[in-house]
Amino acid sequence: MSYVNPDPDPERTTGLEPGGGVPPGETPPAESSMPEAAPQQPDQTARGWAKAPLILILLLVLVVAVGFLTYALALIF
Repeated sequence: MSYVNPDPDPERTTGLEPGGGVPPGETPPAESSMPEAAPQQPDQTARGWAKAPLILILLLVLVVAVGFLTYALALIF
């Protein structure tokens, strides 16, 4: 991999005074982007619910539903 210096060379950049200053009314040179950016990292965020909490919640809902059903049947009979 070769290294590319992202800073412009003051000797070859137009519009710069000696010492790197910019004369009045002149637009300074734009910054260049880094040509060798870091590699993309995979997305580390979790997707969806984990199995254990989902099963526990479903079991709790089932127990509550069975309790209500049992209570309703006890009132009828």
